[in-house]
Parts: sequence; C-alpha cells; structure tokens
Amino acid sequence: MMHKLRARDLGIPFEGRPGKFNAITDVLGVEVGFSTLLEESRTGKPEVGQGPIRTGVTAILPRGKNRSFIDFVFAGWFSLNGYGEMTGAHSIEETGFMQGPFLITNTCSVGIVRDAVDQWAVKHGFSMHLSAVAETSDIHLNDMEGFHVKKEHAFAAIESATSGSVAEGNVGGGTGMICYGFK
Repeated sequence: MMHKLRARDLGIPFEGRPGKFNAITDVLGVEVGFSTLLEESRTGKPEVGQGPIRTGVTAILPRGKNRSFIDFVFAGWFSLNGYGEMTGAHSIEETGFMQGPFLITNTCSVGIVRDAVDQWAVKHGFSMHLSAVAETSDIHLNDMEGFHVKKEHAFAAIESATSGSVAEGNVGGGTGMICYGFK
C-alpha cells in the first residue's frame, strides 16, 4: 500500500508534532466509528429513490462508548457558510459544553441520526444527553433525497467506534463528499 501524503509531507509547516496516529484519536479517550453505505445500482447523476447511494454516518465519541454521556466536554461551533444544519448547536452555544457523541451525516439524514443517538443513549442507561449531529452535503454523488440512512446505520457507527488509526476519505459521513468538484 502506498503511503498517503499528508500536509507535513508536502512541506506545509505546522506547529507541534503529530501524535502516534496523526488523528483525533490521539486525544486520550476519543473514539471514532463509521457506517458506510455504497450501492452503485446506477451511474450518472443521482435520481431520487434510485441511487446511486454513496453516504453514511461518522460518530466521534469524545469520552468513548462507556463514558460518552457521563462527562461533559468543552465545545464550540462556527457556521462557515451560514447554511449547515447541526442539532445541538444552541445547547453548545448556551453552555460551552457537549455531552454525548458528535455525528456527521448527509443533510436529509440529520433528524433520523439525532433520533438514533437519543435512542442509543436511553438503551444504554444514559438519561441526560446533549448530542450533536451535523450535516454534509453529498447531493452531487449520492441520492441524498432518497433517505437511505436509517437508525441502524447510526447505531453501527457508534458501536464501531474505537481508538487508534482513523479511516479517511470515502467512509461514513464523508463518503459522498466533494470539495470544489474534486473527490
């Protein structure tokens, strides 16, 4: 497998040194999990209800699965374009804290993923939870309006969360993302 070039490999100077994994999981206790949906049933422009399906859910658990809803973490948020949807933003702004996982999914799936996080919390004995779910727009590569993400996908992302190396690219909530036309 070829080594993936990172910013430092290209000579871009950053202060400090990366941790062992050069990932958010270098922070003690942080776990990340994914659920990726890929179904190439058709090619070309996405068609509602027909595919292709290129989406998913990413779960970031600041304190891990066993402590996610017990300990608050400091939090803040910023709207880059004024359009992004994020549940939990008002609570974060008001308190400066977050409790529970942070999940990322496509725009049309924010609600069902938020509901799933709450159900997961209750099922695991956490009565107070202030989770956050943010949106990504994968509409150019994914049949986003086909509502393919289900609660089970959010559960799977949370349950698969681990520390260590973090997959990058076409996984979880980033599966159908593009940046200025580049995949």
